[in-house]
Amino acid sequence: MSHFPPSERRRGDSEASTGPSRARTPHRMRCKAAAAASLIVNGQNRSTRNPAAWRGNSPPTPPPPRERGGIRTAAVQHFQAIMSKRKGKISHQPLGECITQVQRILRERYCQQKLAKGLDGVGAQHKHLEELLRRTAVYGESNSVLIVGPRGAGKSSLLRSVLQELLEEKEVQENLLQVHLNGLLQTDDRIALKEITRQLHLENVVGEKVFGSFAENLAFLLEALKKGDRTSSRPVLFVLDEFDLFSHHKNQTLLYNLFDVSQSTQAPVAVVGLTCRLDVLELLEKRVKSRFSHRQIHLLSGLTFSQYLDRVRAQLSLSDDFCDSRFAQEWNASVKNLIEDKSVQDVLQRHFDCSKDFRSLHVLLMLCLSRVTLGKPTIKASDLLDASRLCLADCKTNMLHGLSIVELCLIIAMKHLNDVYEGEPFNLQMVHNEFKKFLQRKSNSMYNFSPPVIVKGFEHLQQLELVRPVDGSPKTQREYQLMRLMVDRSQIMEALQKYPQCPTDIKQWALSAFA
Repeated sequence: MSHFPPSERRRGDSEASTGPSRARTPHRMRCKAAAAASLIVNGQNRSTRNPAAWRGNSPPTPPPPRERGGIRTAAVQHFQAIMSKRKGKISHQPLGECITQVQRILRERYCQQKLAKGLDGVGAQHKHLEELLRRTAVYGESNSVLIVGPRGAGKSSLLRSVLQELLEEKEVQENLLQVHLNGLLQTDDRIALKEITRQLHLENVVGEKVFGSFAENLAFLLEALKKGDRTSSRPVLFVLDEFDLFSHHKNQTLLYNLFDVSQSTQAPVAVVGLTCRLDVLELLEKRVKSRFSHRQIHLLSGLTFSQYLDRVRAQLSLSDDFCDSRFAQEWNASVKNLIEDKSVQDVLQRHFDCSKDFRSLHVLLMLCLSRVTLGKPTIKASDLLDASRLCLADCKTNMLHGLSIVELCLIIAMKHLNDVYEGEPFNLQMVHNEFKKFLQRKSNSMYNFSPPVIVKGFEHLQQLELVRPVDGSPKTQREYQLMRLMVDRSQIMEALQKYPQCPTDIKQWALSAFA
């Protein structure tokens, strides 16, 4: 006895009676449709040759003859047109996806120090450096040059843009090898030589070999790069960032050997040094200086505030190929309105006056970008103001907030000594006497600290480097050693305003014109 209802039994019986061919009708129809589609693509339409498929009195008109593969090409073009229409329909992404893409694109731009536009006003320097490196990479001519300029002037950006243009040429890309060293990381010649070996991928060539000198080791590395004569040797570009720090290495062995190779015929080598010191040549030994070509490229930061604002707008704007064009237009419009805000321009003017370095600007913009959320999908002026307070926060002023009362009293006593003696150095005994004058005017004894407590507080201030001994002062007793206060009046007054539960007597003492 079947458990199905009568209607289901009848339907099942009818399907069973028709046999397996009808039960699999959908599958067979799909197979026929796929076969027909393949025949159409291959240029074979059987319906035009099968009389049984004619539905009129006359057979259908056959399609006009086409070139071989013409129907296939038309089908592909039709498919591409459909997909392009679909892409146009789904160009608007969800808001959360757009914000995620904005965070990724802008953070990558800031972390990798990418400038949206090239540097302005350095066309001559760019051309000069490009010619020097091209002669090394293409013609095997050795050169050495120093790029000198203040921090943030664009020394690294200039070199990066020149290398980017040169590496677009196939000949340069296949031949030129690059070695990047930094004086902050490679603190001695041994570490620098290991880094050179690693970047040239010659660890297996060196192996366990023992060399008698630095020059012998470097000569072996350059010899391993040769493919034959000098004209077929691979040129090597050495970039020495923080070049002035390499001059402090013992005997300046690294600089001597690099400049010596650039003057000899061992291998085509280009040495490019980046430094912010104008007197860098005075740091070189005579034998090193004699092997240097004395080529210098000077960069001066002639950036105006209007150009600075344009850079800020470019660093915040999205490109035309963003995944959602409508969101990109709205984002760029909000950035334009943000830059035109007077309060925002005041904040950027303060940053511009402090430093024209775009790395500090990227830190500011990164803090603003971290506040973009689904509830607030654009950067507001308040975000920039809060980020500016964090970036421009004075570390020494913040350090004063954590001082004890006795240490704060000593700082105020030093401030009065600076006002009276016009910044002349002082000692602990003078500070203690100034503090005693304050205590004599007060009837209560809540600030009457013992001498050991005062000495301990003074030592703590010295550890925090809020007070430092005068350079070249003779070694005397601790109470009479000459010191200087490393914070100014404005920092002290700002710290007093924000000091938690600061006593009123101490505030009045700090504000008084006399001790």
